[in-house]
Amino acid sequence: MRKRSVTIAGHATSISLEPPFWDALHEAATAEGKPLAALVAEIDEARTTNLSSAIRVWLFQRARNPSP
Repeated sequence: MRKRSVTIAGHATSISLEPPFWDALHEAATAEGKPLAALVAEIDEARTTNLSSAIRVWLFQRARNPSP
């Protein structure tokens, strides 16, 4: 488990994810042409669970339904 701080809406938020999820999140942000914090902010706005879980679910859904 790796804990990192990401700034969302001007506030530092601590996120704990396993290293493969951090790698996938960085790859997704790069693929979408967004800073990591911007992608995390989008996931944060749409979430209904805790942020770490929401990120894992978002990454899983992205892997299952890749964009063309």
